Amino acid sequence: MMGKKVMALLQNATKLNQIIQIHALIIKTSLDGNNFVLAKLLRGLFACSSTNDLPYARSVFDEIPSPDTFIWNTMIRAYLNSQKPQESMSLFFQMRIQVCIPVDSFSFSLVIQASGRLKDPGNGRKLHSLLLKMGFGSDLFVETALVEMYAKFGNIEIARKILDEMGHPDLVPYNVLLAEYVRVGEIKLAHDLFDRMPERDLVSWNTMIHGYASLGDVGAAKKLFDRTSERDLVSWSSMIAAYAKTRQSNEALRLFHEMQLANILPDKVTMVSVLSACGDLGALGMGKMVHEYIERNRIEVDVKLGTSLVDMYAKCGDIDNSLKVFNGMNNRDVFAWSGMIMGLANHGHGELALDHFSKMISEDIKPNDITFIGVLSACSHIGLVDKGWTYFTSMEEVYGVSPKIEHYGCMVDILGRAGRLQDARELIRSMPFAPDAIVWRALLGACRIYKNVKIAEESTVNLLELEPHEDGNYVLLSNIYSQAKEWDKVVNVRRMMKNINIQKVPGSSSIEVDNAVHEFVAGDKSHPDSEKILRMLGEITDRLRHAGYAPLTASVLQDFDDKEKENALAHHSEKIAIAFGLISTAPGSDIRIVKNLRVCDDCHIAIKLISRIYNRRIIVRDRNRFHHFVNGSCSCKDYW
Repeated sequence: MMGKKVMALLQNATKLNQIIQIHALIIKTSLDGNNFVLAKLLRGLFACSSTNDLPYARSVFDEIPSPDTFIWNTMIRAYLNSQKPQESMSLFFQMRIQVCIPVDSFSFSLVIQASGRLKDPGNGRKLHSLLLKMGFGSDLFVETALVEMYAKFGNIEIARKILDEMGHPDLVPYNVLLAEYVRVGEIKLAHDLFDRMPERDLVSWNTMIHGYASLGDVGAAKKLFDRTSERDLVSWSSMIAAYAKTRQSNEALRLFHEMQLANILPDKVTMVSVLSACGDLGALGMGKMVHEYIERNRIEVDVKLGTSLVDMYAKCGDIDNSLKVFNGMNNRDVFAWSGMIMGLANHGHGELALDHFSKMISEDIKPNDITFIGVLSACSHIGLVDKGWTYFTSMEEVYGVSPKIEHYGCMVDILGRAGRLQDARELIRSMPFAPDAIVWRALLGACRIYKNVKIAEESTVNLLELEPHEDGNYVLLSNIYSQAKEWDKVVNVRRMMKNINIQKVPGSSSIEVDNAVHEFVAGDKSHPDSEKILRMLGEITDRLRHAGYAPLTASVLQDFDDKEKENALAHHSEKIAIAFGLISTAPGSDIRIVKNLRVCDDCHIAIKLISRIYNRRIIVRDRNRFHHFVNGSCSCKDYW
């Protein structure tokens, strides 16, 4: 009678403290010799506890006078499910030496899985030989575990052979091998197996969608996604992640909307991808809606999701909310700290970024290479040359982080901003690897600010070897020649571009209004409000001229007359986006623009004046950094 009562209590228990109280009752009522009750107790412990509570369960197991095969298997499985395969393996071998405790097919299936996860082919082959001797070679569970084990060892052919020789395999071994093919990147073998499977379930489809998505083949993943008649959270999340990772952010957000219409509730994994897409587009309104959704649906904000929120707000130009989320996080790892430091640096808050680095170190969080990109960028933005050198040398000496080419690029930028062009050039020559285009472009940018034609020419020669068709490099050099009034060299640059048929990368600027992202290119007239935008552009041009603005026509490399050059500059994509922002948002509100290229010199001058004329804070994210235009000034201090 008491046994039935205890079993009922265990069946209804949902919390660890309840299970512990029932354990006390079991001991008190002398049921601690009943293996049936004890097996139920162990399963209850595993269901209600975390990995950290396993020692308690193990102590219960160790006190059982005569555990049977089922109880041994229960404990072995608990270790396997808790990602402790070594303990599973050890317990199996203890079980083997027990008198009158026979191992069964389930015991073997568990220990074979443990061997696969440990990548222990020595023990794996011994176990395979042992189970064949004991007559378990044709058991479905054992064969399925063997397929997985050999696949994890990298012995794909053996895994495939075992599957082919199985008498009547169900879907499980097919899906196991399919998943292993995907895990090791053998997508062709996976697709061949998928095509010849006698049947497929949702797991099969999701494995293939995830496989193609993880390799960046979004087209193939989407074809499978569209073909499947059933989709669950994994299907939708894999597809959204694929679009987000390949920066097809509009598609990611569109699919997220479809997912909601299909009444599939997203989880935190989905939300990480959606926030990444919002950050990429600079879609602050949508990002805020996603954040509200997370809070409304009480989705757990773990370190990864919290870091994604920090990153989204920073990339969307809202550094205040980024800091608010960061400060509200209970746990912060190196990625969260690095994201915050990088965000502050990109927004021009160099001192605050360095303060955060100091706090991070004081909390015993070891920095990584990303952290130091943020730290060195912060030093660059506020002109801390000596401090930058100190951080750079401390990377390897203090923190064991080897400087990469990105860190050398930051140091070149720091020296260049300070006017130490010769030192920057010497650093490039002393680098332990060949400089890339980013390094040379940083030096070329410094030459533009300090009007150093000689080093600019040397930088350009190296830059054009690496990027002969990148139009921005020619534009930078042409601007340097224009500043130096070396007009014959300006003409030569234009001729060079024409002779090798340099196609200018089209500049595009986007702005989010009422949670919809509007994208414009130079001279764009495709928007439904195009007439209103053009009228506002005309007004902006007039008011700029009255404020003393003179278009930088020398920066236009096309063979136009001065009037055509002025018109081309007036219709740059960022100016069109700002005009749309002015007619579509409330007076005095912020305007946020995302530009795919570096903001040109003419637009930079114009936007500073527009911010003062229209009393608007204009936040522009270009290829290099954030620009906060307020009352005629820019946070970059005219160096970007």
